[in-house]
Amino acid sequence: MLPRMTDWYRIDNAADVPSPALLIYPERVRENLLQMIQLVGDPARLRPHVKTHKMPEIIRLKRELGIRKFKVATIAEAEMTAANGGEDVLLAYQPVGPNVQRLLKLVATFPHTHFSTLVDNQASLSAIADAAQEAGTTLDLYLDLNIGMNRTGIIPSAAALELYRQIAATAGVRAAGLHAYDGHLHDVSPTVLAAQVRETFQPVWELREQLQTHGLEVPNLIAAGTPTAKTLAEYPELEVGPGTTVLWDFGQAAVSPGMGFQQAAMLLARVISHPAPHLICIDLGHKAVASEMPHPRVRFFGLEQAATIVHSEEHLVLEVEDQDAFPVGTVLYGVPKHICPTVALHQQAYCVRAGKAAETWPITARNRQLTI
Repeated sequence: MLPRMTDWYRIDNAADVPSPALLIYPERVRENLLQMIQLVGDPARLRPHVKTHKMPEIIRLKRELGIRKFKVATIAEAEMTAANGGEDVLLAYQPVGPNVQRLLKLVATFPHTHFSTLVDNQASLSAIADAAQEAGTTLDLYLDLNIGMNRTGIIPSAAALELYRQIAATAGVRAAGLHAYDGHLHDVSPTVLAAQVRETFQPVWELREQLQTHGLEVPNLIAAGTPTAKTLAEYPELEVGPGTTVLWDFGQAAVSPGMGFQQAAMLLARVISHPAPHLICIDLGHKAVASEMPHPRVRFFGLEQAATIVHSEEHLVLEVEDQDAFPVGTVLYGVPKHICPTVALHQQAYCVRAGKAAETWPITARNRQLTI
């Protein structure tokens, strides 16, 4: 039999928690938030990404600590954040189609929340500006820059300068500044990472200087994924927007060592079968842990050396040396490799207080649509 675990992640009432389940440890969440604030020196410079957790309770924890600005990826995340007191919400995903009207409806529904979004092309600028004028409002737009990730944005260039000029000159919108996401930058060496940041952001600084030389205001600069947050926090003119830091995972820890964050989310699963010698099957399939990453996608305490054999919708089969050490029904605790999409697979999280799953927290913004 497995020895009794006394580590921080163990819960005494595991028998009451159906598996697979997501566990959240609010004391650790709070410590991570305090570490994020310490990282940047002032909560006003912090714009943490909501996509990692998607939970109203964590929005409220952030607000209690003085965090007022938020970054979101969906209209649902934006609505959830505003409904729970978020004062400044950036939709960091250029809206197209019906999402333009949905964003403007958010503006009308939550007048005490300041909303903004991104744009990287003339057609989107025109569509957003026309809709904003029709709605009788003015929407802040950030110019989204492609600084090497090649996912969204316009490359810093003369074309980017001209598009920013058009934002500033277009009725219905206001030029709010520059947004540059650097999620492709990471290295275990702080020296190497700092050099990557300097090289990657040099075109951003040059574009900002050119814009200002042309008499265009650049009120704000938003950057920094989790790996670069510590490095870019040294640039006082920037807002940084890490997300994974609030819950942490072992994938981020591998590419961002020494950041001082701790695991605040855990997966609880159970052994459900011994299908063959040296094999155990666990009830943690694709539907409960993010599966876009190579294996291992989860690291179970006590099973660090186990090899993944099969991972399917509801099942995870591992090869172990001593199958009898993990009887059917054994409770396992594991850290996901990628926490953000893992959270989105669960309808609720079990909040752990004093070693017990004390309540459940809805993962509200895992839905694509709430009321708007």
